[in-house]
Amino acid sequence: MRSSFLLCLLFTLNSPSVAIPAVRKISGRSFAVRRGNVTSDPILDGDAAASSVAAVPSSSTAASTSKSSSIVPSVSKVSVSDPSPSPKPDVKPPPCGWVTQYYHQTPKDWVDHKVDAWLDNWWKKNADAMKQNPNGFAGAFGDYALRNPDWSCRDDGSSSNCDFELCDQPVLNGLGGPDGKGLDLRPTYYVLQSVQNLHGYFIGLSQSFSTAAIAAALSKDKWALTFYKDKDDKSAGPLGTILNVITIVVATAACAFGVGGIVAGAVFAAAAAAVQPEVLNLISGHKDDTLQKSGDLGAMLSGTVIKGMKSFTTTNNDLMLGKPHGDTGDIRKYLTGGVWDNFGGTDKNAVIDAVNNMLIGSAINSLWRTMKVFILGGGKCGDGEGIGKGPQHNSLCKDGKAWYLYWWQENDVVSTTAHQWGWVNAPPGADQLGQGDYVGVTVQAVISSSLDAYHAAGYNYDPAKASDRASSAIVDGWANPISRGAEWEGIFSIPVCDISTAINKNYPGKGYIMEDYGHDSRLWWCGPICSDDTQKTKDFIKAVNMDGFQSPKHYCPYGTAPY
Repeated sequence: MRSSFLLCLLFTLNSPSVAIPAVRKISGRSFAVRRGNVTSDPILDGDAAASSVAAVPSSSTAASTSKSSSIVPSVSKVSVSDPSPSPKPDVKPPPCGWVTQYYHQTPKDWVDHKVDAWLDNWWKKNADAMKQNPNGFAGAFGDYALRNPDWSCRDDGSSSNCDFELCDQPVLNGLGGPDGKGLDLRPTYYVLQSVQNLHGYFIGLSQSFSTAAIAAALSKDKWALTFYKDKDDKSAGPLGTILNVITIVVATAACAFGVGGIVAGAVFAAAAAAVQPEVLNLISGHKDDTLQKSGDLGAMLSGTVIKGMKSFTTTNNDLMLGKPHGDTGDIRKYLTGGVWDNFGGTDKNAVIDAVNNMLIGSAINSLWRTMKVFILGGGKCGDGEGIGKGPQHNSLCKDGKAWYLYWWQENDVVSTTAHQWGWVNAPPGADQLGQGDYVGVTVQAVISSSLDAYHAAGYNYDPAKASDRASSAIVDGWANPISRGAEWEGIFSIPVCDISTAINKNYPGKGYIMEDYGHDSRLWWCGPICSDDTQKTKDFIKAVNMDGFQSPKHYCPYGTAPY
């Protein structure tokens, strides 16, 4: 019986008319594809089944096969693609929506993704929407990004008109499309965040300058008297100088938070424009200098600053409407480069302290500039080089050179002796610096600021130069004026004379070019003491209000004092 079965099996293997089943696996099940006398599997009917039929071994191959009972027929397996694959699962957004992938943005992200160009394009396409919305640009953009046409970002007392909820924000996240890759989502979010940050900046700045701390520090009647000794000077010059400097200080403070480049230029200009009208009003309202009589300089300073800084409300509101603000451009210029993208907020206390110190310093400088206050030095720290010895307690050693602060006090007693020519002393109020109300303004700051101003513009560091230098420092990034407070160049511009060249000269009385303070101390300036330069020495004498003043050359041999 067994022999008959084997013979039957061999016969079947060698028969050309019968196909050996091919095996295919679909979804975990095996199906036989049979042809000839066997009905085909319904899953593989048609062309797919036909292509799966195994090749039949030739008779010669069969003949060479061992006829042992262990023979197993060769089976060909053909892989066939599933005709109905499962669909891909839907891409799900992260918690809070697609916008979260763009969190922690930086100005570099703004630049890399060309958001400036994107905003320009949006602006052109939505010009009509901006005109029709009473909130202008901010309202139109809020409607586009948040479906909130009331997103005004105005400085009108509201604490929420520039807020937006990022998490699960359907309109904003919808810009990302079904997979979060929509091209408008990133720039829209960046602009939203930057506009909100710019608004917060203006609000914080206004609050800083309207705080009572500034008024308290600057409105003290005593301080104008402390630093000012009048000698029948009735001009309004000192007041005008002081008030003009206010514009620069406020504009500098407005850029105190790391804003640079073209944006800093716009902010600086806007701040100056905000304060200038108040300055001009005050100057025109004072026909003579009554500072030491009324003691109202502090009150005028604080009032001017506070009123001027309220103009930042107008700046904010103009920009949010999409209007150009003065000559500084519309909000797109302020947003350029994404500088507000990761703005960290306004440190109000830092602003208050810096502005107080700079304003007080500027006021003291303006008062001292009406008197014979000056700085001598340039020799090595510690003196001992044959050109006299300066007052050590009112000095600064900077870059290896010593500098000293002086006031040539004119005689205050009737005298027929040398006292009639006056003597050198500390400037009025110098002993109050670095403490109490003036802790942020030191003698060292006076000297350092004046040296920097002198190196930048000689004896011509006027308000125009101060504005140019401060703007350049901020825009070009070579310094942060506000961080230096009263030490920033030009806050003080006391005239400087570098007498180091006198060390190797034989000027008469050169051992008295400098002296310590004292009622009997009168300096000898017998020669071109300033850099061994006659013209520079003459310019120094003029800057110190000593034109025609005979005291420093009273003992000089005839012709040795070229001024």
